[in-house]
Amino acid sequence: MSQRIDYNQVAPAGAKALGTVYGYVTQSGLDPVLVDLVYLRVSQINGCAYCLDMHTRDLLKKGVAVDKLALVQAWREAGPLFSEREKAALAWAESVTQVAQTGVPDADFQAASAIFSEKELVDLTFAIGVMNTYNRLAISFRNTPEAVRRAQG
Repeated sequence: MSQRIDYNQVAPAGAKALGTVYGYVTQSGLDPVLVDLVYLRVSQINGCAYCLDMHTRDLLKKGVAVDKLALVQAWREAGPLFSEREKAALAWAESVTQVAQTGVPDADFQAASAIFSEKELVDLTFAIGVMNTYNRLAISFRNTPEAVRRAQG
């Protein structure tokens, strides 16, 4: 797989604006591991190899166990490996990412609202939105995952 366009070079102002949203999420007060789990789950849904590679590495660096990472895709069946906040965030991420299919129903909003404050829920939705955008850029323009670059030597 070779990169089609380096969007950071072609449209640096757009990349910087997107980075500003990413930076906002980073300083929003949401738990960084929770945010990275959401980024990983969104990237799984979208099939973004570049982001899957990056966020898996980020979570490993933050000390998240491989056992937990292996079950992000099936978090509902993972019992106590995921906290209630993580489960709520992953459910919200799935509903929002698949908005065309789900319409983000009231039941999903109510479940997320029972766990997160209004600000946290808005910030979490910013995180979901920015990751969906990064996934679309990386997939469309064929960003090469670090694992692939390493394998190519």
